[in-house]
Amino acid sequence: MPQADDARAHETRAHETRTGDARAAGPRRAAFDWTEAEARRRADAGLVRALRPRAADSDLLDLAGNDYLGLTRRPEVTGAAAEAARRWGAGSTGSRLVTGTTLLHTDLERELAAFCGFEAALVFSSGYAANLAVLTALGGRDSLIVSDAANHASLVDGCRLARAGTAVVPHADPEAVRKTLEAHPGRRALVVSDSVFSVDGDRAPLADLAAACRAHGAGLVVDDAHGFGVLGDGGRGAVHGAGLAGDEDVVATLTLSKSLGSQGGAVLGPARVIEHLVNAARTFIFDTGLAPAAVGGALASLRLIAAEPGLAERARTVATALYERLTAAGLTAARPDAAVVSVRAPSPEAALRWAADCRERGLAVGCFRPPSVPDGVSRLRLTARADLTDAQIGRAVETVLETAPAA
Repeated sequence: MPQADDARAHETRAHETRTGDARAAGPRRAAFDWTEAEARRRADAGLVRALRPRAADSDLLDLAGNDYLGLTRRPEVTGAAAEAARRWGAGSTGSRLVTGTTLLHTDLERELAAFCGFEAALVFSSGYAANLAVLTALGGRDSLIVSDAANHASLVDGCRLARAGTAVVPHADPEAVRKTLEAHPGRRALVVSDSVFSVDGDRAPLADLAAACRAHGAGLVVDDAHGFGVLGDGGRGAVHGAGLAGDEDVVATLTLSKSLGSQGGAVLGPARVIEHLVNAARTFIFDTGLAPAAVGGALASLRLIAAEPGLAERARTVATALYERLTAAGLTAARPDAAVVSVRAPSPEAALRWAADCRERGLAVGCFRPPSVPDGVSRLRLTARADLTDAQIGRAVETVLETAPAA
């Protein structure tokens, strides 16, 4: 007991000392006072972001979301999601390695791999988690990751968390990739790139990147989030379209939240890579499994894509129509390789006002501003949907043009 009393007395004296020091230092500051200065800085730069709850039923014409094939409200998809929740429960109840794997998960993985031409697949709770898994589990302190300068934030974060040496190379430049790999002979290496870049909608030179990788024994990791469902034979993805699906040195990631209109992510690749992720990827091992409703909805969408291969071509046709009409009227836009149409704005403030004006007239569009865009250029981002009618395309174009800021 004397020892316990001595310990309590020591703690009391330490507390009194700390309290006295704090009084001597002057008025106490709250822990997060510094966030007010950050808020003022964002406001001054026109970079304030805010949540905007979406109504279940809205008259807005939606060209802001990523529902490229218009499947998220298809009765077959919503019905399958509801049935999965009724049968398996609202949540997966645990990590994939404990109770979070249902027969639906394994069905989706098997059918995704077969559709996209890969040996195996693994489903994650998000595409973000899938990208973190691949780069952290396949990278490491002794490895090198070569990353495109325009890659998505999830790939950037994956590079950081992998603790690998990371070389950021100029956008869509296979020669820069080749030279970087040549400068590190014999080092285990990954080259990572989006297939379709989310800001301007341009496609990566996947065949040339694969050639650079193979000349140096490097693996190629492709985030096909914006290519899957829109590119390749019947929407099988940009990796499949480049003739790389199923190759032993190629891994693809994708989301279930864009063309499949659901939620979640997946990694596709050689069976030995997928087995490695099951045992080594922290965002798989320690994350709760994807909810059954999302899995059921994604599986129903995948089967619709297989049954309706024209959906992919229609999404590309809509994107091209938007681009051609907007640029013919004098706006500056990037030619779309998939379903993303990017229209340049003169400033972050102008982009924000432009998007707000579009919304007031019944059109929802994306607004990309720094730091979301790596080149610092603000844009409106329009996403084509396979289910848009010609009349809706015309309405969207008219609204964007009528609200465009003066040059």
